Amino acid sequence: MTAILAEAKTGDDVILSVRGLAKSFGGLRAINDVSFDVRPGEVTALIGPNGAGKTTVFNLVTNIMARDAGKVVFAGRDLAKLSPVRIANLGLVRTFQSARVFPGMTALENVMVGGHRLGRHSFYSQALWRGAARDEERRMRRRAADMLKLVGLSSFSETHATELPMGAQKLLEIVRALMAEPKLLCLDEPAAGLNDTETQELANLLRAIRSLGIPVLVVEHNMSLVMNVADRVVVIDSGAIIATGTPAQVQGNSRVVEAYLGREDHAAS
Repeated sequence: MTAILAEAKTGDDVILSVRGLAKSFGGLRAINDVSFDVRPGEVTALIGPNGAGKTTVFNLVTNIMARDAGKVVFAGRDLAKLSPVRIANLGLVRTFQSARVFPGMTALENVMVGGHRLGRHSFYSQALWRGAARDEERRMRRRAADMLKLVGLSSFSETHATELPMGAQKLLEIVRALMAEPKLLCLDEPAAGLNDTETQELANLLRAIRSLGIPVLVVEHNMSLVMNVADRVVVIDSGAIIATGTPAQVQGNSRVVEAYLGREDHAAS
């Protein structure tokens, strides 16, 4: 596993600090004074009912959406005014609710794209197919193949990514993000569209990532996955945090039961 994933390198107690995050749309306050931390080597889950603002928080943290107030510090650096691309290059790498694969490219090629920010050779060297650039391309291809094997997609390596089932596309997006060797991996509903077997593979992958010290921030509706994988859970309802703690603490919180878990149980009954 260590030959596939790079270990995270950080000595700080907090890899991501979010303080006083706020966002309004017109007269509606969508996010209200949201504050939380993500610690190195942990899986932190952001949960809440539909429309609670979880994905909006992701978008504000990564500057895909401008925030009205608040401060976000990643690996000791204030992210204010940085572009989403610059933030990704710093090592804060995210996925999206809907799988985003590159059309016209195979599954293997899609994964290789994730290693682009780590490339050491110029476009000129690659265009001339110089020896060092050629060797780098081969190493990246081998690593991408290992990534596909990690999530059981080796047999689809030469399949066009858009032809894969949605669940496979979701896993493909995650391993593509891992190719970028993130310092923090942010996953937006990674289990959406996955069957039970794929969800178990995802849980194993998250545990493997954590074992290497790579922190994960995940928005997820699959409570079984969250409660079995997360180290810390942040619960948001109507744009505000109502609880934080371990999975056991959150499960026993009456406000959480009412706002989210209780509604889910009621809907299932």
